[in-house]
Amino acid sequence: MDDLNFYNSENFENNQPQPVSNQPKSEKIKARFSFLTVIVSVILAGIVGFSSAVITTTVFWGLNKDTKSNPEHLDLENNTINISVDEQALSVVEAVAKKVTPCVVGIRTTTSVNSFFGNQQEESGEGSGVIYKQDGYIITNYHVIEDAVLNSRNAKIEVFLDNSAENSYIATVVGYNISADLAVIKIGVTGLPVIEIADSEKIKVGQYVITVGNPGGLEFMDSVTYGVISGLDRVVSSDSDIGLIQTDAAINPGNSGGALVDATGKLVGINSAKIVSEEFEGMGFAIPSKETVEICDKIISKENSPEPYIGITLSEKYTAEVLEFYGYPKGAVVLSVYNGSPAYQAGLRKGDIITEFSGSQISDYKALEKLMSNCQPNQKVSVKLYRSGRYYSTTITVGSNNAIG
Repeated sequence: MDDLNFYNSENFENNQPQPVSNQPKSEKIKARFSFLTVIVSVILAGIVGFSSAVITTTVFWGLNKDTKSNPEHLDLENNTINISVDEQALSVVEAVAKKVTPCVVGIRTTTSVNSFFGNQQEESGEGSGVIYKQDGYIITNYHVIEDAVLNSRNAKIEVFLDNSAENSYIATVVGYNISADLAVIKIGVTGLPVIEIADSEKIKVGQYVITVGNPGGLEFMDSVTYGVISGLDRVVSSDSDIGLIQTDAAINPGNSGGALVDATGKLVGINSAKIVSEEFEGMGFAIPSKETVEICDKIISKENSPEPYIGITLSEKYTAEVLEFYGYPKGAVVLSVYNGSPAYQAGLRKGDIITEFSGSQISDYKALEKLMSNCQPNQKVSVKLYRSGRYYSTTITVGSNNAIG
């Protein structure tokens, strides 16, 4: 700080050395005696130093001799530490990739839509999936097949097995869970290699993980990246209560639905989302294997019970006090609206403040979350919202969070 300048001229002037006065005679005698003491001390120090040098040289020679028989000892010539490393340890990622790659597939969805001029045109998207059962069941993200689900009459889903970007199999949708961003599809093939599953509850922060998928689509199929687990139980959406695995392993568009595995090649998560912004180098997220297995088993066994689905995420930042401070009415602020969701079809958009839901006043996001969870699929709900200085009313037809084929 400017007021803490210890090196100004005044400090230097106050600390200048002062002249030394003439010493008395008795002090000169003591000085001669001290001089002899110093000479003796120097001679003794030389003897001790020479002895230490001999001992040290002998010890160092012994270390160099041992280094030849044990590479983990110090290499004094190069001033480095040589460590004997098992060659297998150097190829862990390679071995895991060889084991897991056959269990990861490429997925392409193609939909036919009407163009601006009324003509039919095709749109496609690509992602990844993981083989769950040898008779053709494959796990992926819901958002990977979302377009095909929303346009089921004019859509197809193709699955490409390992190293077969030219040959595909048509898949059917078994079911999905929108909030969890999980889906199960099936192809008519048997004898497929199945991914091994690890217990995601036993993983720890700092543990090495490896991803296998198709970043950028099928052009880069079977890509492998590695990193560590950066965090656990991360919640990135208020539409789901599943705590995600955070990793710094590179996850790019197309990796969604792919595998996040441990150093033994066992699945710990399904890659689901990625945050990319100027503030972050990259934060990847995966759905833990425990929740993945529970949800997908219910989908396959058709045990899903209807769950309400609105299709919005709410901001936890804008409490009633914050909104009041900025001159806005109390309510729940919409952070995002899923495309094609019941809320989207009812006209809700990002930034809306929901002030009333099903006849009840909304004080904050917690109140709205509770009301939404009590809804039933196909129920019609009246909604009042505030947008750009005006109030609007609409009706949402509650959807189902899951579907069974």
